[in-house]
Amino acid sequence: MKIRKAVIPAAGLGTRMLPATKTVPKEMLPLVDKPVIQYIIEEAVASGIEDILVVTNRAKSAMDDYFDYTPELEDRLMRAGKTEELEAVRRTADIANIFYVRQKETKGLGHAVYRAKRFAGDEPFAVLLGDDVMMAGVPVTKQLIDAAELHGASAVGTQLVAPQQISKYSSLKVEPLSARVMRVLDMNEKPRPSEKFSDYAILGRYVLTSDIFRILENTAPGYGGEVQLTDGLRELCKCAPMVAVDFLGRRYDTGSLKGFLEATIDFALQSGEVGAWLREFIGNKAKSF
Repeated sequence: MKIRKAVIPAAGLGTRMLPATKTVPKEMLPLVDKPVIQYIIEEAVASGIEDILVVTNRAKSAMDDYFDYTPELEDRLMRAGKTEELEAVRRTADIANIFYVRQKETKGLGHAVYRAKRFAGDEPFAVLLGDDVMMAGVPVTKQLIDAAELHGASAVGTQLVAPQQISKYSSLKVEPLSARVMRVLDMNEKPRPSEKFSDYAILGRYVLTSDIFRILENTAPGYGGEVQLTDGLRELCKCAPMVAVDFLGRRYDTGSLKGFLEATIDFALQSGEVGAWLREFIGNKAKSF
């Protein structure tokens, strides 16, 4: 079960980050010195992914442009002797084999993943949500791929969330299988407290078999009137093996202002260029309050 392909659903409207996302895709907002989506693509590549499909909409051509060559800019950088900047610009264009398809209607995450049917074919593939950025020693997608290949199963990334937060996520019914890996028995989308299976939530990373397309094709709109990926996964886990990986790492919801700010601070603190300066700046700021 070799995972070579990944899908990044990035067709959301970014309503939680308005007005900034009125004309700038939320995935293109700068997280320190790179756009959000570059961190996600770099995670996929570091996990052994060779081909990446980004599901976009008609307002997000900036992502396509960003991962392309820019001859005029590159020529100017070369003439100015700015080799580091030139290498950084070129690196974004050569990072992976990136393809694009549009989600022409806003029909939910399940519908967005279904748009990858022709791209994935009969192969298993990873899914990385376009506004979930991970900070981890071992890439979170790699952690899921290892578990999926070991157990011959689909996999979802999970962590425990606070009981009062589970209604924002998909709740998992699981049983222990091995260290940090659990068998998935059931799940539900954004449950009320009385409906939850556990406080293990699905958090932005998946490895799925192509069986999901057959299921999503016949999945009716669910929560919010949209085709929910969770509804498809719920059906998948009943007819094929699925595991949940309690991954090691920190997840940031960069589609929300608080999550974006948390990620900006944490990634900046890890930066060799500005990390030391930021620590001093924050320390001095804290003294003034």
